[in-house]
Amino acid sequence: MSSATTYRICPRSGLQFEAQAEKLILANAVAAVVCLLIGGLLAIGVVLTRWPAVHWLEAATFYQVLTAHGINMLIYWIIFFEIAVLYFCSSTLLRCRIATPRIAWFAFALMFIGAVVNNVAVYQGGSSVMMTSYVPMMAAPSFYLGLILFAVGALIGCFVFFGTLVIAKRDKTYQGSVPLVTFGAIVACIIAVFTIVSGAIILIPTYLQSIGFVEHVDPLIYRMIWWAFGHSSQQINVAAHISIWYLVAAVVFGARPMSERVSRGAFLLYILFLQLASAHHLLADPGVSTEWKVVNTSYFMYFAVLASMIHGLTIPGAMEVAQRQKGFTKGLFEWLRKAPWGNPVFSGVFISIIGFGFLGGISGVMMGTEQLNMIIHNTIYVPGHFHATVVVGTTLTFMALTYYLIPVLFKREMIAPTLAKWQPYLFGLSMYFFCLVMMGAGTLGVSRRHWDMAFDGSALAYEWPGAAYMMMGLVGIGGVVAIVGGAIYIYVTVGSLLWGKRLESGEKSQKVTPIPPTAPAAAAQTYGSMGFVAPGTFTLAMIFLVAFVLYYFINWKYLSTLWGLS
Repeated sequence: MSSATTYRICPRSGLQFEAQAEKLILANAVAAVVCLLIGGLLAIGVVLTRWPAVHWLEAATFYQVLTAHGINMLIYWIIFFEIAVLYFCSSTLLRCRIATPRIAWFAFALMFIGAVVNNVAVYQGGSSVMMTSYVPMMAAPSFYLGLILFAVGALIGCFVFFGTLVIAKRDKTYQGSVPLVTFGAIVACIIAVFTIVSGAIILIPTYLQSIGFVEHVDPLIYRMIWWAFGHSSQQINVAAHISIWYLVAAVVFGARPMSERVSRGAFLLYILFLQLASAHHLLADPGVSTEWKVVNTSYFMYFAVLASMIHGLTIPGAMEVAQRQKGFTKGLFEWLRKAPWGNPVFSGVFISIIGFGFLGGISGVMMGTEQLNMIIHNTIYVPGHFHATVVVGTTLTFMALTYYLIPVLFKREMIAPTLAKWQPYLFGLSMYFFCLVMMGAGTLGVSRRHWDMAFDGSALAYEWPGAAYMMMGLVGIGGVVAIVGGAIYIYVTVGSLLWGKRLESGEKSQKVTPIPPTAPAAAAQTYGSMGFVAPGTFTLAMIFLVAFVLYYFINWKYLSTLWGLS
């Protein structure tokens, strides 16, 4: 198999692409973008229905659209892209051929068929069970079958990734430890295996129940194991998009981690503790003991938070150190002012880092506290939080990486470079706004999943304050702007593939892309630490800690007023 393959050295990055790996990365990335397009179109229906002044869709249609939006955005868009990232971090960064390409294509086929089967089940009706799909909230058999096929395909893709690591080690294509970016991908893959196996444990009996072979699935067991699958999916995303943050710091600035050992240790904390923190979804569940909740959230979760805070310090710190070495040393923030803000690869990642930390991170820790969780558990605050983590954190990072890959992997000149330059700002900042007002509405108690916040026709109608309607209106406006930002991303990426000028694929090409040139990717493929101080990043970290403490105090104060405690 190895003798039949070929290798290509990209003239713009110096990266080496093996032919089969390159095709697999392309196929998975394109499938991901198609799923993002579907999910984005469905988002129009969700946003315009939750906007009280518009309230577009009828109830049955809304729940159907919301289900399809959730599965396409949270599962198919992200996991297709992550499989592409795994192949990139193994074959490309380690400069080796991919293991068992035919099996990798079989995995892709399973994922593709599973996604189609699951989507069709939702569009046929009778499977509007949203992401949680709790038993006895039963969906059609093909709904579960599609998820199982997709999960099996993704699991095979994980093993192809591990096999590729073995080939790289055997062929000695790298020296010493694997690069940090690949190490992060290994962590993401290990969590993925745990997550997918958890999904299989609970989805297979649920599928058997849906076709009549099993009479009963315990609802409490279902909820517990489902969240080992459901929320751990986000932990895969966290490890994957943080790996990409390190990659972008390396290719844009030539930056190395401030301490690679510390960064690797932070990744290891994710394996040990991050998926256990998914227990915070059960903090309001009466079937689980308080001791179990406390151990899995108030203790284990903080180790995972510590890991994220380490990455949040070391990645901007690495960028600062690299900039200071280039002479940007005036004051605390010249390194940041002189950063390539017109390069969507950098701007997308930096907006993602700030939004993920301040909006997703702080709100996540607040939600993970058992007492505070009671305030907002079933309110629209929760989607506000996970849009900050999944959309601002993961989706925006994947968008930024795509801009890097268009000339490097797809060998196309990017169309509409001005649109591409502004897209991360439009999409990222509108999502900031969208998440903030959603959390504000949730703090006022607006329900999380209900189609109609006014409960029209209900015998126990609730009269919301005007501020709640105003915030939900702002949610609608922010959501529409974010959808426009997402549409620009689709236009630029798909348009570049279809109409972008072809670039030389050989190493002698001198063609340049409209996107500002990046530094060689060598820093992403080797081991090493910078080991210098970063005062600007330290200042930003202190601002983060002050915001964290203030927000935590405000929520405890708010809780004390609700409970009448003194």
